[in-house]
Amino acid sequence: MKQSLQLRLHQQLTLTPQLQQSIRLLQLSTQDLSQEISQMLQENPMLERTDGEDRFDAPLGESASAPEPHEESSSHDQVYEEMAWGDRSVTPGSGNSNDEDDDHVFQQADTARQSLQQHLMDQTGLTPLTLRDRQLLMVLIQALDDDGYLTSSLEEVAEMLPEELEIDPLELSTALKLLQSLEPVGVGARDLGECLRIQLDALPDDTPYRQVAREIVTTQIALLGEREYGKLKKAHNLTDGEFILVRQLITSLNPRPGADFSSAETRYVSPDVFVRKVRGLWVTSLNPEVMPKLRINEMYASILRNNRDGGAGLSSQLQEARWLIKNVHQRFETILKVSQAIVDRQRMFFEHGEVAMKPLTLKEIAEAVDLHESTISRVTTQKYMMTPRGLFEFKHFFARALATEDGGAASNTAIRALIKQLVEAENRVKPLSDNTIAELLGKQGLVVARRTVAKYRELMNIPPANQRKSL
Repeated sequence: MKQSLQLRLHQQLTLTPQLQQSIRLLQLSTQDLSQEISQMLQENPMLERTDGEDRFDAPLGESASAPEPHEESSSHDQVYEEMAWGDRSVTPGSGNSNDEDDDHVFQQADTARQSLQQHLMDQTGLTPLTLRDRQLLMVLIQALDDDGYLTSSLEEVAEMLPEELEIDPLELSTALKLLQSLEPVGVGARDLGECLRIQLDALPDDTPYRQVAREIVTTQIALLGEREYGKLKKAHNLTDGEFILVRQLITSLNPRPGADFSSAETRYVSPDVFVRKVRGLWVTSLNPEVMPKLRINEMYASILRNNRDGGAGLSSQLQEARWLIKNVHQRFETILKVSQAIVDRQRMFFEHGEVAMKPLTLKEIAEAVDLHESTISRVTTQKYMMTPRGLFEFKHFFARALATEDGGAASNTAIRALIKQLVEAENRVKPLSDNTIAELLGKQGLVVARRTVAKYRELMNIPPANQRKSL
């Protein structure tokens, strides 16, 4: 056998700790960020808070002479409303139980204290994986929302990672399937239908009506949300009694598999930014009360400078402290930049209220601030701005466009505000029907179907005309 030497280039995913931390900090709420930093302060003696200062210190603090670190490369909402998810029976894989014994109460208390991400990462530690697969799985876990859904597409996740890693879409698909195999069942779904299908697939094969329920949640969940029960019964040749059993099976599932890991305690919201009108312009400014003031601890930095040979542990902690200060600073800079872009595009809202809300998408803001849509999604989640009109989450200002007769577009938020105004001004002896409201909106040039009016009315908890009627 002839032996030879071969040189091969091999790409390996290296999701650096700094990049992981930057992604995690960006999606944290203000309260969660405070808890994260408090934990870091306890674990890292190189890091300390400053008092009485209104700015971040430079990442190097006062220890510029310390050793340098290595460089690092840097439609199911309607179904929620319509389906009665409350009274769930005990179903294998549903993640729910009606037991009320002491052991169950104790386990529930533990679950509330543990985050969904930590729960999933604990499971991955018991799974034999290559380093690359494990890191891809960690990326997907960090991208989950509080309900356990993957709100970013696999393409967006891939684009978030460095291009030189050449991420194969098949690798991410494999990592997603692994994520969806973890507990709680249904986690990692990209929409409600997929979440319910995963839970149905986890049930025993002999579960009555499992297959028909699977077909409904996979391809006809919109009909389920719209209560088109007649169409569903006809499509699957079901009697009334059989359809009741199918619907009971579906409602026994958990539409929010990650919710059990969210704390049930009351959480008070602090605004991340303030919006004020200055010389005729609407401008945003960061809330100094929620901005942690951090710096490098000079005493420990001095110890490291004087013990270069024996300070490997302190050197690593110095690097971690620098990363945290830099990433926290970058987080708030990004929040400020995104919030100003939102305010610039929704100026009429601040002038005239929700009836003047314009259609707005994540893509528009992403292009304006030169960031990826997935980054904008993280920035706008659980971030709040205090305005003269009240406290709003950033996501409140993103509204879907509806066509108008003149070829323009109006936001669904503005449409809801107009519907609310029409209902408030109606004659209660003869209240407006959904069809009449649609016609009145049409006279204003807004093309809105009767079913859309009914949907928006229900989202605002406005009862139908027959229930609003006063005798």
